[in-house]
This record gives sequence, structure tokens and C-alpha cells, in this order.
Amino acid sequence: MKIGAVFPHLEIGADPIVIRDWAQAVEELGYSHILVYDHVIGAVHEGREPKLWGPYTEESSFHEIFVLFGYLAACTSRVGLASGILILPQRQTVLVAKQAAEVDLLSGGRLRLGVGTGWNYVEYDSLNEDFGNRGKRQIEQVELLRKLWQEPVVEYEGKWHKIERAGLKPLPARQIPIWFGGFTDVVFRRAAEIGDGFIFGSGQEQNLEAMKVLKGYLEQHNRSPEEFGIEALLNYQSGPDKWVEEIQAWQDIGADYVSMRGMALRGQGEGLVSPRDHIDILSTYWDVVGGLAD
Repeated sequence: MKIGAVFPHLEIGADPIVIRDWAQAVEELGYSHILVYDHVIGAVHEGREPKLWGPYTEESSFHEIFVLFGYLAACTSRVGLASGILILPQRQTVLVAKQAAEVDLLSGGRLRLGVGTGWNYVEYDSLNEDFGNRGKRQIEQVELLRKLWQEPVVEYEGKWHKIERAGLKPLPARQIPIWFGGFTDVVFRRAAEIGDGFIFGSGQEQNLEAMKVLKGYLEQHNRSPEEFGIEALLNYQSGPDKWVEEIQAWQDIGADYVSMRGMALRGQGEGLVSPRDHIDILSTYWDVVGGLAD
């Protein structure tokens, strides 16, 4: 079992020294990877129709994910970098391919690209992308990303993309793994069909139930669970009495990764007070669970 840490975007602040110190603490303690969420722009929720149901607003802080990955790669030497998740359909596919390839090259092959479709239609509108077809378009995006990372010159024409005898240089040294994340049945089906793995981001009970659904879809597509990656996000707020138990539940399933999330979900208590708190809890959590890590 590999144990990672979720980048605490809401409360870490904008001081580059603090972000460096947090990332280096993750690596020095023995965590395997850093998992980062993605949003480009926040939106006021009031007065929207349809309503915005997600947890983030114009007050929520997010660092741009690929720029952050570049910084984290330079601040560390070993720890993996995972997007959990990148909202792929609101971004230009070729640009994502270029950015991801560059992060993977400059980090020495440490990127794992988790992708999803998101919930914030205002963000899509602001980025001039179509919220309504995001799921179907994502399927084509994944296909194109893999071609762009493998072929020096690409000839491609899909429903939403056209590339005529063009390609990336430098190419990444490998096919960057593409994992999925989300909460709905259609996402589980899509991941089982074309994904390299799945990141579960709800609470522990919901995640374990969703894993059963995903396993069924893997069986339908004749895919071995042993060849499909699994990660679950676990909450620091669960408390020391449950930390080991939660990890062992995912070990029993055969999951590859878990990541500790220090930011409180809605209904799970208050978040931490300061960036220093987020650095301190890395040690607190690792002291209890570190013995379970590979």
C-alpha cells in the first residue's frame, strides 16, 4: 500500500516557502505521492439556475495545477505527482498533452493524470468550453492524449478534434497513466472501459460501495482488477482510532494507493486553522499509519 497526501489548496495559502516546506515534509516523512485537485476559476453560487451544487465558490483558493506540479517537481526528488482530478473537458486537449508530457519529463516520470468532468458549468462557460457534452468529449480526449504521447506525428480527426500531421516534441518517455475520478455510474463505466485506474473521493463508506460497482464494470469489460489501479482519499478528521482501520479496508480490497486529506469535507467538522497545521498533521498521521506503507 502506498500512502499519499492531498495538497491542502483551501488553507495552504500562497507563500511559496510554505508550499515548498509542505511538499518536502511529505517526501521526507515517506509519503509516496502528492495528490492535487483542479479548478481554474471560482463562481458565486447565489442566484444561479441551475444551481451549483459543488463545494467551492469564488472564495475558494486553487493553485493552477500544472504550474504547481512544475514547482513541486523542482522542490522534491522522489514523491509522485497525481491530479485528483484534472477537469479535462474544460481544457484544450493538445495543451493538456503538452503540459502533462512536460511535467512527466521534468519530474523524471512522476506524473499520474487523474481526470474527471467536473460540476461547475460557470467554469466551463468562462473557459469557452461546452459543459453539455463534456462526458462524450472526454472519451475522445483520452484517446487523443495517448496518441499525442506516443506518435511523433499525429493524423487525427474525431468529432471534436482535428490534427493534421503535427505532434509534440519532446515526447514523454512513456504513456502517462490516465486515471478517472467522479461519483456517478457513468464515470465508473467509462473508467472500467478506457481508464488505467480510479480515484475515489467521497467518504469511506460511499467509496467502498462505489468500489463494488466499479468492480462489476471491470468484469463486464473483461479487465482484471489486479491490472487496474485503485486509490481512495481518506479523511484526517476520521481520527486516529479509524486511520489504520480505513487503510486496512483498502489493503484488503487490493488498492494501490490511499491519500490523507486534511481539508474537512462538508459535515465533517472544521478545516485546519493554518498552513503550519497542515505540515504538522503530516507527521501526526504518518506516526500512526506509516508502518502500513510499502
